[in-house]
Amino acid sequence: MATAAIHPLTLSAPYYLNLFLKEIKYEFLKALRNRMYSLATLGFPIMFYLLFGVSFRHSGPGLNYAQYLVASYSCFGMIAAALFNLGAGVATERAYGWLELKQASPMPRLAYLGAKIVTCMLFGVAIVASLTLLGVTLGGVHITLSQITHLTAIIVAGSIPFACLGMLLSLLMSPSAAPGVINLIYLPLSFCSGLWMPIEVLPHFLQKIAPLLPTYHYAQLALNVFGYARSGATLNHWEALVGFSFLMLGLAWLIFTRSEAKA
Repeated sequence: MATAAIHPLTLSAPYYLNLFLKEIKYEFLKALRNRMYSLATLGFPIMFYLLFGVSFRHSGPGLNYAQYLVASYSCFGMIAAALFNLGAGVATERAYGWLELKQASPMPRLAYLGAKIVTCMLFGVAIVASLTLLGVTLGGVHITLSQITHLTAIIVAGSIPFACLGMLLSLLMSPSAAPGVINLIYLPLSFCSGLWMPIEVLPHFLQKIAPLLPTYHYAQLALNVFGYARSGATLNHWEALVGFSFLMLGLAWLIFTRSEAKA
C-alpha cells in the first residue's frame, strides 16, 4: 500500500539517490546525538592517544611511537565505530521492531545498511582528523598531506569488513548483551594485532596468531603509510580483508534468511 502512491516515473536513479542521502543524513544525526556512541567512538582513541601517544612520544630505533599510534588508533577507533553501530545498533533496532518497520517500508534494504556503513566511515574520517591534529600539535609528529589522504582512504575502505562482522553479530546478540560481547571481541583482537603496541614486543605465540586476524591486516595497511608495516605484500592484506568480508556476509545472509523463513 505504501508504494501505491509513488508514481513509477519517480522511481529513477535521482529518486533513489535522494532517498539514500536522506537516510545517511538521519542515520548520522542519530549516531551523533547518541552521546554514548559518539563520545565513546571519538573519545576513546583521543584519550588513549593523549595518554600513550603524547606522554610516551619518544622514538625508539626506527620507530616514532606517536606517529605509530596515529595509524593504529585510527584503526582501533574505526573498528569500534563499525562494530557498535552495525552490531549493537542493528541488534537494538531488531529487538524493538524498528528493523521490521524498515523492512515493511518501500525503502531499499541497501539504503538502510548503506547509511549505517557510511555513517561509520564519516566517524572514521573524524577519528583520523582528530588523531592527526593531536599528533602534529602535541605529539611532535610530521605528517604530509599525501600520508593523511592515504591513511584516511585505508581507514574508510577497511571499515567494510568490520561492518560485515557487525551485521553478523547483530543477528546473534540481544541488545543487552551486545556491548559486552563486542568488547570481548574487538579489544583482544586490537591488542593481538599491534594496535596498542608493536607486535614485536608481544609474546611469541601472539606474534604467530596475529596474521590470522583481520585486525592485523587492517593495521598493517595503515602502518604501511608511515613505513612501520611488517614484511608482506599489500595485496595480501587486502585479499584477507575481502575474504573476511565475504565470509561474514555469507554467514549473516544465511542466518537472516533462515530467521525470515521461520517467521
